[in-house]
Amino acid sequence: MSGFVPSAHRRQQLLLPELLDDYVSEENSVRFIDAFVDGLDLEKMGFVHAEPNEMGRPPYNPADLLKLYLYGYLNRVRSSRRLERECHRNLELIWLMRRLTPDFKTIADFRRVSVDQIHPVFREMVELCRNLGLLDPTLVAVDGSKFRAVNSLERHYTPKSLEVHQKLVDERLARYLKELDENDAREAREADTFPHSVKNLKEKIAALREKKRSLRELRSRMEATGEKEISLTDPDSRVVQSRGGSMMGYNTQIAVEARNKIIVAYDVDNKASDHHQLAPMATRAKEALGVDQLNVVADKGFYDGEQAQRCVGAGITPYLSRPEKAKGSGERAGISPEFYKDRFRYDPSTDTLVCPAGHAMHPGSISRRRWPQRPEGTAMKTYRTNACFSCPHHMTRCTQNPEGRFIQRTEHETVLEAMDARVRTRVGRSILELRKTLVEHPFGTIKRGFEQGYLLLRGTRKVRGEIGLTMTAYDMRRALNLVGTTGLIAALGS
Repeated sequence: MSGFVPSAHRRQQLLLPELLDDYVSEENSVRFIDAFVDGLDLEKMGFVHAEPNEMGRPPYNPADLLKLYLYGYLNRVRSSRRLERECHRNLELIWLMRRLTPDFKTIADFRRVSVDQIHPVFREMVELCRNLGLLDPTLVAVDGSKFRAVNSLERHYTPKSLEVHQKLVDERLARYLKELDENDAREAREADTFPHSVKNLKEKIAALREKKRSLRELRSRMEATGEKEISLTDPDSRVVQSRGGSMMGYNTQIAVEARNKIIVAYDVDNKASDHHQLAPMATRAKEALGVDQLNVVADKGFYDGEQAQRCVGAGITPYLSRPEKAKGSGERAGISPEFYKDRFRYDPSTDTLVCPAGHAMHPGSISRRRWPQRPEGTAMKTYRTNACFSCPHHMTRCTQNPEGRFIQRTEHETVLEAMDARVRTRVGRSILELRKTLVEHPFGTIKRGFEQGYLLLRGTRKVRGEIGLTMTAYDMRRALNLVGTTGLIAALGS
């Protein structure tokens, strides 16, 4: 028997000291992180202490702390306390930090004060991928996903929820006061038997009165400021819907190029809807790719005439399916399918609509429709015709309105109709089918592989910086998988 593989004694002295560099292979990702950050102009990006102080205690180099965070987000270690521990025991971090061991407060403070500087770092990573030819300059997919905030639904209030909480507090307070009165009415010997019960009741009553006072203050604040909702732990977080139900969170949008699923643009807000984000995300992606023309695909949640119009004006061709309307509601109620609104043909030369029965409908009044997602509203033009009253389909197959059929068209309807025709082509259908394979991959990797579906910072500005670290780490992982560490380092030096 040859026995076991021999190990070295922990207290054995080495004749020649080993090099720390020997513990990190040439293909280790920390070597790319080190070279990537060293190539950044941190002073130009606005990082604090990018230039050392002339007097006083020397600060940590922001390059070292940025390397630490990029490593952490790349390896599912985001907590400042965990990063502090890893600096003492993780050989990769000991190599990357060159034996520096900052405390958790220094680590946390760096992230807190550097949130505005993370996006330029992300842009540099995208630029590196573009120089390597990893990006598709013709097509990007845009999508949004909800990330859980540092808040809970119990710490979020609306006027309606305040009424519910107030009612519950009043009911519970009345019940406790009644119990306290019953205890006071007991005989002395019986009351002495339950001294702790009386004490607990008084404590609960005091807590409920304090809760009632805080609810009144919140109501007064809403009335004074006009706020519709208040979040206490994270004031910027809002109720958002995810597959798991309602939660306090933020809405994150990304633009993913079609060749290697690399994120080229991102943004964060606290809006529940994606309607307002198609044009801004597509424009950011176009700038990141450095092209004059670009195709963008997104799901029905981004469908919006004003956004599509802005895309077309910026040289971006959108591909989105029109959301289906319920057949038993709205303008389709009591209407045969051949007389649905999309069966009416628009003639731009005469600004008229031709109904399926062949009658011309002329423009009339113009109104402005407003909704919470667009308070400025959208112009709506109404088309009518007097031919309805002599038409055999009136009050039967076309409309149940005694005043005849009328059709409303938005000011962006022409752009939407062109997009509808575009997505019905063979190329359009293939682009729509490709969408899910592009945008689901990054979000799945971030939330499952990186375990970063929840946030650690509070406030939209700080959350945007934290999401920036996540997106940069994701692009790093994609580039490392596609090119490798030595290939990326060589590209940095070229």
